Amino acid sequence: MRDFLKSKFFTVVVIIAMVMVIVPTVFGSMGLTGVLKDGINIIFSPLQKVFTYCTDAVDGFTSFFTEFDRIVEENNALREEINTLRDKISSAEEAEEMNQWLYNYLELKREHTDFRFTEATVSAREGGNYTTVFMLDKGKAHGIEKDMPVVTEHGIVGYVCEVGTTWAKAVTFLEEGTAIGAYVERSGAEGVIEGSFSLAEEGVCLMSYLSADADIKEGDRIVSSGYGSVYPRGLVIGTVEKIEKDSASRSVTVTVRPGADLSDLKKMMIITDYEVYTEQSE
Repeated sequence: MRDFLKSKFFTVVVIIAMVMVIVPTVFGSMGLTGVLKDGINIIFSPLQKVFTYCTDAVDGFTSFFTEFDRIVEENNALREEINTLRDKISSAEEAEEMNQWLYNYLELKREHTDFRFTEATVSAREGGNYTTVFMLDKGKAHGIEKDMPVVTEHGIVGYVCEVGTTWAKAVTFLEEGTAIGAYVERSGAEGVIEGSFSLAEEGVCLMSYLSADADIKEGDRIVSSGYGSVYPRGLVIGTVEKIEKDSASRSVTVTVRPGADLSDLKKMMIITDYEVYTEQSE
């Protein structure tokens, strides 16, 4: 204790205390209290600014993290809301697609009241951009047999080439070696639709065996004639895309674009019962 009383620190503290007591008293007795206050403000004002700056900085730092947490929470809430909306949109699109499918399905049944249809879904596919073989989810257990026609509301797809108990394979009419008796809906000009390996990748086929003077134009709709094939009469095949005439052989070759979009099929209809067309049927 004695050492502390003799220390420089204690001496400095005593002097500061005496100054803080004596100086205000002296200035007060001289009527200079205002001068003293101004001096104190001048001395301590910078320190006050520094203190205020530090306090504001701490408050700002704290506010930043508080605001950051709030923004993160809002972003998470918005993300969940967006995901919910996406699910609703996806469900609405699926419902709209199904409604459109059912409408088209019923429309096709109204057009062909003598046909019986079985709906089938594509479960797998083979081939490139224009798939030529589809695996369907219907088979013998559903009354499906080989060579039954497969169609969509837009036209012929192909026919059943293989059948299992609960599955079937369908090949499109773009396949090499396929032939369909056909005619031009507008003029009645007859020919044969033939699949071609080289054209299948382009998603088109040929109409051959037309007479040189056949009345046919680009944009004409081609339908099945029912002769010499598994397809009943009156089904849409496609539209004329290009016409080439050979003056030497007096023949006409026509490129036909299928009515059904064979590159993006999800559902099809298998015609399980129809009347075979003959000349006496006319």
